[in-house]
Amino acid sequence: MRKPSRVTAQTQMGTVTGLWRYPVKSLAAQSLQSTFVDENGLEGDRRAALFLTAPDKPRTGKTLRGMEQPRFHTAPTPGIARTIAGSLDLELRDAGPYFDARPVSLVFDSWLEDLEALCGLRAEALRFRPNILVRATAAVPPEAELVGLQLRIGSAILHVLEPIVRCVTPSYDLETGASSTELLRALVHVRGNLMGIYCAVEQPGALARGDGVHRV
Repeated sequence: MRKPSRVTAQTQMGTVTGLWRYPVKSLAAQSLQSTFVDENGLEGDRRAALFLTAPDKPRTGKTLRGMEQPRFHTAPTPGIARTIAGSLDLELRDAGPYFDARPVSLVFDSWLEDLEALCGLRAEALRFRPNILVRATAAVPPEAELVGLQLRIGSAILHVLEPIVRCVTPSYDLETGASSTELLRALVHVRGNLMGIYCAVEQPGALARGDGVHRV
């Protein structure tokens, strides 16, 4: 497990190795080489969502969540998602963006490696559905210690707002949807159910795989 250390000014914290958008919230990711980000998040990210419409369901009128079916994240289209959903009544809307909380999410690989060491299982980045995966080039503190920092990636500047509190979705296998209680237990009991950080966009700009991640 890497030993955390406080980040100092002008430190390059890492390099972008993964970049994803999710055109339909809760469905499959699209891998990107480069993109543009502004106050509405990555271009094309979560611009559509499936809404529950059955009048007798407790979440009627709200967006479909990955935790409601462990294979929704495998669906590349709303049509396939409807097949997976079975009897759920769903309506596609495209007036987004539809975010759970904040427009950009970011995960460092060192946090994932720490989780893997704790549970003895793979903790693939896409289980956590980040927009940006960063390969750490220096020791990275826990999520809470990054709150308030500004990060430059490419020509964009992100403002770190808060750690991301996770639901059961990261326990789902990326192919089968099978849930891992060991991974979920390590996430909840050892990491305080946190993985990743939410960011707002301080300065819109272009970002790409291979870009350095610097504290401003």
